[in-house]
Amino acid sequence: MDNAALIDRLRAAVDANFAAQTNFLAAIVRHPSLRGHEAPLQDQLALEMAARGWQVDRFSLADVDLAGHPKASPMVDVDPAGSIQLVGTLEPPAPSGRSLILQGHIDVVPEGPAAMWTHPPYAAHIADGWLHGRGAHDMKSGVSAMFFALDALASAGLRPAGRIHIQTVTEEESTGNGALATLLRGYRADAALIPEPTGGTITRAHTGTLWFRLRVAGVPVHVAVAQTGGDAIMSAYQLIQASYSHTAAANRAAAAHPWYAGVDAPIKFNPGIIRGGDWASSTPAWCEVDCRIGLLPGQELATVQAAVEPAVAAAARADGFMANNPPELTWHGFLADGYVLEPGTEAEAVLARAHEAAFGEAMGARITTAVNDTRFYGLYFGIPGLCYGPRGEGAHAFDERTDLNHLKTTTLAIALFIADWCGVEEA
Repeated sequence: MDNAALIDRLRAAVDANFAAQTNFLAAIVRHPSLRGHEAPLQDQLALEMAARGWQVDRFSLADVDLAGHPKASPMVDVDPAGSIQLVGTLEPPAPSGRSLILQGHIDVVPEGPAAMWTHPPYAAHIADGWLHGRGAHDMKSGVSAMFFALDALASAGLRPAGRIHIQTVTEEESTGNGALATLLRGYRADAALIPEPTGGTITRAHTGTLWFRLRVAGVPVHVAVAQTGGDAIMSAYQLIQASYSHTAAANRAAAAHPWYAGVDAPIKFNPGIIRGGDWASSTPAWCEVDCRIGLLPGQELATVQAAVEPAVAAAARADGFMANNPPELTWHGFLADGYVLEPGTEAEAVLARAHEAAFGEAMGARITTAVNDTRFYGLYFGIPGLCYGPRGEGAHAFDERTDLNHLKTTTLAIALFIADWCGVEEA
């Protein structure tokens, strides 16, 4: 098939379907698919898959042997049986092309105080070419691109010549166990594309992520005699400060990393949640802090854990109260490795051609200090993991939004990638 003719056919199809794609994206943004509450959206997407004639596999994290895989992360705050995964399969009658996984996560992070948003976080407000809402950018826009890239092929009278698995998963924001579950379920392909919001660049490398929880005890007394008690919140503050100091030292060592040497402070530490105390006029008897720390590609998780734990312990020993009442540190979520997509894969070359054809410019590359699901494919299952998607703003922030014009062109690029990677035939 003539390449110029194919581009014109698919561009016309993407344009014709874009109003429907925008409505689809708005509908899924209106679902507050927070951790543990993703099933209603997954049920809607299962109907969307079935309506397209895809084979639909709906299963939970309890249906696979996560505990048997060394790269599964602990899930201490959510029931695996309620965490629903979806795989839609498009199988050609006589497969002749390369196979592909398209994967997107539908879980979102909490929106924070709604009053601090310009528009309600789940209203999917559209203005000036942007669609606003929690998850619109990270990464429901990419999910819409997966669905509507395939719709563009169908509308153009074409079908992929290779098998495609379209996956919507949970837990990307907390463990990655959703992506791992699809692999443990048996789904494989010659490449995997995850359309996270990269602004039209390929993710060359991402850092890993570890979550840990600090539990600190105190002694409650009336504040009038506070000096005789123990303040768990202030003890936790000392451990937070020690963790920042540990991270600063780790970042000095990161200056020698082959991919992150030019990135300022690539290892990020964050105390993200704090809970503690029972009464404003009592010294707090307890405090918990949920923390996140990064690690570089190539670093072993156990090595990083073995450095964090003594840093916390040393800070506790230096405190008169904690020396006799040591804090508890537990690893309670992400145990995620960093990943590098080494240059030179055929899958990346095909994607670069598709991007250039859609956007009229070369595809750039980015190095990120956040994590994504490509590590499961590239590190553990030998499948090239491509992270490439649309442009937006405000991931995990107020006023999150996605650029609809960029999303439309990205959808074309993904459709062209599918056509080139899998091959196409007249439907």
